[in-house]
Amino acid sequence: MNLQTPYAFGKTVDSPFEITEARVRDELLMQGFGILSEIDVSHKFKEKLGKDFRKYLILGACNPALAWEAFGQEINIGTLLPCNVVLYDHDNGNTAVMIMDPVAALSLIGNPAVSELAMTVKQKMELVLAAL
Repeated sequence: MNLQTPYAFGKTVDSPFEITEARVRDELLMQGFGILSEIDVSHKFKEKLGKDFRKYLILGACNPALAWEAFGQEINIGTLLPCNVVLYDHDNGNTAVMIMDPVAALSLIGNPAVSELAMTVKQKMELVLAAL
């Protein structure tokens, strides 16, 4: 099932969290993205608040070549990078994968060159989703 918000797009994948996570990582790599950061939200909630939460992982993905171009166009773009890719256990046992919409986020800048790069990033992220 496709998922959509004004700031993100994604889908529900009919596979367990761990398998989906491995596939997402592989597909991001295939599209030239590395992982700059990882936040295990469920672990942090347990550690900091003593509260249980579903499996929820935020991956900070970055394509170095596209980031290099973006920084050349807009030095403050680091405030909007990296692209977050989120995985979480869905209530029905499937896994949801959501990706920050780079077009929505980077349109805030108002720079046509950056908007063009954002569309390229979005197309690559759509390929990641399509492969899941």
